[in-house]
Amino acid sequence: MADTFRITLAQLNPVVGDLAANAAQARAAWDEGRGAGAGLVALTEMFITGYQIQDLVRKNAFVRDAMAAIDRLAAECADGPALAVGGPFLEDGRLYNAYHVCVGGRVVTRVLKHKLPNTDVFDEVRFYTPGPISGPVRIGPLRIGMPVCEDAWSSDVAEAQAESGAEVLLVPNGSPYHRDKHDERLAHMVARGVETGLPLIYLNMVGGQDDQVFDGASFGLNPGGRLAFQMPDFVTAVRHVDLDRGPDGWRIAPGPVSARPESLEQDYHAMCLGLSDYLAKSGFSKVVLGLSGGVDSALVAAIAADALGPDKVRCVMLPSRYTSQASLDDAADAAGRLGTKLDTLPIGGPVDAVTETLAPLFEGRAPDLTEENMQSRLRGVLLMALSNKCGEMLLTTGNKSEVAVGYSTIYGDMAGGYNPIKDLYKTRVFDICNWRNDNHRDWMQAPAGAVIPPQIISKPPTAELREDQKDEDSLPPYPVLDRILTMLVDEDASVADVAASGIDRATVEKIEHLVYISEYKRYQAAPGARLSKRSFWLDRRYPIVNRWRDRG
Repeated sequence: MADTFRITLAQLNPVVGDLAANAAQARAAWDEGRGAGAGLVALTEMFITGYQIQDLVRKNAFVRDAMAAIDRLAAECADGPALAVGGPFLEDGRLYNAYHVCVGGRVVTRVLKHKLPNTDVFDEVRFYTPGPISGPVRIGPLRIGMPVCEDAWSSDVAEAQAESGAEVLLVPNGSPYHRDKHDERLAHMVARGVETGLPLIYLNMVGGQDDQVFDGASFGLNPGGRLAFQMPDFVTAVRHVDLDRGPDGWRIAPGPVSARPESLEQDYHAMCLGLSDYLAKSGFSKVVLGLSGGVDSALVAAIAADALGPDKVRCVMLPSRYTSQASLDDAADAAGRLGTKLDTLPIGGPVDAVTETLAPLFEGRAPDLTEENMQSRLRGVLLMALSNKCGEMLLTTGNKSEVAVGYSTIYGDMAGGYNPIKDLYKTRVFDICNWRNDNHRDWMQAPAGAVIPPQIISKPPTAELREDQKDEDSLPPYPVLDRILTMLVDEDASVADVAASGIDRATVEKIEHLVYISEYKRYQAAPGARLSKRSFWLDRRYPIVNRWRDRG
């Protein structure tokens, strides 16, 4: 019997619903594996359809098309290595998340996902039937256990496969990024290796889909949790992995170990990839954004320039009577450092026109927040006009702190198609700006160096919608606000818990109230890259109308 077996791992970026293009990617990886002498070419969970597909999988016509695409792919890949690819499977009225193993021109077996996640962004119990625990699949000299994604996060599936003769575990995944998730995956996979005594290959997809970003970072472990290879984060890659049989059984041959980025770089790369894929997969290639001279819009401009190239980014300064010369200068400085286009559209005239139009109905009422919001909404009108006319997606620039407490104007600065920093608290905005100024990577398309002017990072944040306005006029200092929000939103702490940490209870109650009454805004907000385990949308689903407050 052969003492070496090669598996080609395809860490690729599928597009939801583009069955033909996804099949073409799979076929190209199979061709590469055949040329390298592989016995198996493996793709990721639900690769043929893209992932996640949510309610799209409830359409039987879509499922039938996906199954037919896999059958055609199997026929095209008859003369060469086996092919394993994820996709839906419908049988006897039951729908499964399946891993299809193709040999000799047909699907010879299907591994049906047993454990269906129903946490965080996952809702698979709603769609799929749990499959039985499958035994190993024999391919050439190897018996391969194939626990699909969640099946490997607890012990029973892998142990059952080992007990029924598996000699190696191959785990196909559609595992989306959140900060430092790789460490969680690694811990679970090490546990499976220790429990079973088997080598384990963890294969994950790459790419952005709506708010989720898949970070790849596939890896292999030999028994005892010893790292055999590590594929890169956030980039597509095809890797040929050899398994050698010795006196102790099969082992993964040592391969290249890609360096793992630290936390700030992970978030930055996720935001860039999320943006570039959201545009590419929805048919856009260029963006427009309002550049205010503040730190949030400067960071979004940097992300866009790094993700798309500076020539694909239009920045627009929309000054009002309250806009300082410093803000004008800072916006010009930021655009100049990044190499993006910068246009200026003063809003004084439109503000005067709308004020005059409304004057008869506003007579006898003192100016208030209405006039501030009107400026923001007029900016939104002008930016959306540019977006429509020029085919440039409008990016919004509100950070998670603002999104949480509603410190934003619906149909104003919230207008747009995508928000790269939606899941980034304000204090982390500052940290990532400093990180980007100090670091440059090959995948970044904007220049190296301090592309975000230091004076933008250091000056007090302000919306500049009235004289001498500062964010801290309405909100606690951002370090305090973000601490409150992290506890209330990310950790589901009580008001009493937050107050016990040393923060004034009245302040905590005020912020809790703002979070709840801003829910309606978040329901209408643009999507943005998910960076944490408690991002706004699928991770945290609250009623829009809610009068309960925590007063315990």
